[in-house]
Amino acid sequence: MADREKILRFFRSGGDEELAAKLLDLAENVQKSRKFKVSDFLDPHGLSVAEIVAANVGNIKVEVNGGFLNPERAKVAFVSEDFFGKPDFAIECFQVEWDKRYYTLSHRDILGAFMGLGCKREILGDIIFIPEGAQFVADKAFETYITSNLTQIGAAPVSLKIIEQALLQQKEEQVKIISSTVAALRLDAVAAAGYGVSRSRMADEIKSQNVKVNWKEAKNAAQAVNQGDIISFRSRGRVEVAEIRGTTKKGRISVTLKRYI
Repeated sequence: MADREKILRFFRSGGDEELAAKLLDLAENVQKSRKFKVSDFLDPHGLSVAEIVAANVGNIKVEVNGGFLNPERAKVAFVSEDFFGKPDFAIECFQVEWDKRYYTLSHRDILGAFMGLGCKREILGDIIFIPEGAQFVADKAFETYITSNLTQIGAAPVSLKIIEQALLQQKEEQVKIISSTVAALRLDAVAAAGYGVSRSRMADEIKSQNVKVNWKEAKNAAQAVNQGDIISFRSRGRVEVAEIRGTTKKGRISVTLKRYI
């Protein structure tokens, strides 16, 4: 058996103890049942927590499924090495459509409609936009509730249908390459350059808990960022610190950023 307290202590300092405890409960159940258990939808940081938990429990493997190929949000299955079946991830796939002549909807609008129905973020996977509207995946247990209640998003009446997983389209992300210089590798400075806003505005957004680094809530505006870090700003997409190129003659730091829109 895993040393539960040791595992939880490892995650405590980073604020992930509650999530780790939930995942550890699933993993320990799998050890006893020798079958499988599936988590809620997790963001990339949550997926890394699950992998660490599995590695420390032993005799289980991790499988990931988010419906879409290369999903950002996905479910994790802890599977016993003695189980030779296929885990059921209980994912339902949906397509939602609206009249685009009169209504323009965003990712934030669709997510807000779910929250308005009283649904937790953990039951919902990725949302992608397609020519007809949008596709998303959700926990199968909520299929009836979603199809019965998701009839409007914002001011737009919508139609919703269940589709086969094979019909899910691939996420198309536009990438903007940004070359900039910053006074320091602080979160407020780098994020301001990536999103094209003032440093003071970004500091306010960080304080308002609208910014994450590597899918964890930002600590403060002065938090150091490193090459490879992913910064996310609520409803404004993600920025990757692609390269730290060095220091200019004026003492500023040259960076290359990738903004995913």
